Amino acid sequence: MSIFQDTVVIITGAGSGIGRQLAIQAVAKGATVIATDINEGGLAETRTDSSGDMTLLRLDVSDADAIKTFADQIIPTLNNRRLILINNAGVALGSGPFSDTDLSDFEWLLTINLWGVIRMTKAFLPYLQTQDRAGRPAGHIVNMSSVFGLAGVMNQSAYSTAKFGVRGFTDVLRMELLDTRIGVTCVHPGGIKTNIAINARVGQNSQVTDALLEKSASSFEKMARTTPEEAARQIWRGVEKNKARILIGSDARMIERITRLFPTAYVKMMRKQIENVFATNR
Repeated sequence: MSIFQDTVVIITGAGSGIGRQLAIQAVAKGATVIATDINEGGLAETRTDSSGDMTLLRLDVSDADAIKTFADQIIPTLNNRRLILINNAGVALGSGPFSDTDLSDFEWLLTINLWGVIRMTKAFLPYLQTQDRAGRPAGHIVNMSSVFGLAGVMNQSAYSTAKFGVRGFTDVLRMELLDTRIGVTCVHPGGIKTNIAINARVGQNSQVTDALLEKSASSFEKMARTTPEEAARQIWRGVEKNKARILIGSDARMIERITRLFPTAYVKMMRKQIENVFATNR
């Protein structure tokens, strides 16, 4: 039986990028999709690009009360259907080294990229557990980490902290739910052709200027080889196979291999590579 049959898919950050494509592909395969984002204009574009049973709802995953209200509103409408929860919403921060990063910016990013994942999972896990105990079709939780959750990268202290946190949180969930039929998957995308880099927030008191941020986004765009459409296809294939970890792109597979083979030495190895990239693009 298809995982999309009699299934509700909830996606955060569905107004653009991978989230949009996950929504479009799921609804095309027959799922009922609840697409959420703080950007209502982006959600409207997601709707324009798709057809099927899709509900658009504004949701700010940095707002704990909004998440609770959202869950209280949605859970009674699920009617014992399989639920796939995709915690995809995320933001980026251009702040330079940790010494220049204002803690309020650090907290802002963690609230969205890490606490958003934790709070959404906390809100919907009881429904999944009730379904499992009743012997109904198993649900699935998909959490979006990053290659920055495989390797700590200079000038990305907040983002790496959040994505390592998502990875660890997802591993814990998987271990705790091994005796259930609830699937748990952690996704580690490499360079994906999305707007996350160009939309990054410039940190307070940072030496990162708008011009430097635009230049970094341009460099990222050149290195990003995977489209959001292909990333979404790989994620759905991984969910269908109940994969614990999904690595998207050759860069993600390379970084995973390097960090596994050289768990401490990778820091020096990757720093040289990063410095070479920025030297080339000056």
